[in-house]
Amino acid sequence: MDEHGLSQFKLEQDETKLELKKGGDLDVKAVQQLLSSMPAAAPAPLAAAAPAAVAPAAAGAAASAEEGLPAGVEEITSPMVGTFYTSPDPDSDPFVKVGAKVSADSTVCIVEAMKVMNEIKAEGNGEIVAVLVENGTAVQFGDPLFHIKKA
Repeated sequence: MDEHGLSQFKLEQDETKLELKKGGDLDVKAVQQLLSSMPAAAPAPLAAAAPAAVAPAAAGAAASAEEGLPAGVEEITSPMVGTFYTSPDPDSDPFVKVGAKVSADSTVCIVEAMKVMNEIKAEGNGEIVAVLVENGTAVQFGDPLFHIKKA
């Protein structure tokens, strides 16, 4: 996994399933709270190092965290850095659209990381109420991808 830069690997063949995950889960909200509590004079190199393409996604994440979500609505966030795809290939329909009913094991999108297509699951039953990212857009760890109204 280190050699190929993978943080997660999943293989399913017939009745055999193998899933490997490197590192622990990171509490994104706790990190955001920690960053917001830092002094306003953050080191300039850190701010300058962030790519411009990340700024809109980060601003969207901060806005949704500040505004709060309606009762019963949760975010599905990106578990990794990569490219967001709404369908398995360009000629296929999207996995989900606004109004789609999903279950915990429903695939809602793919995030490609280092030429590996990672299926992202809904992780809960409910209805998709918003798709927050455009197809083919670069996403960062913790970026909100969907809003789902839990059933």
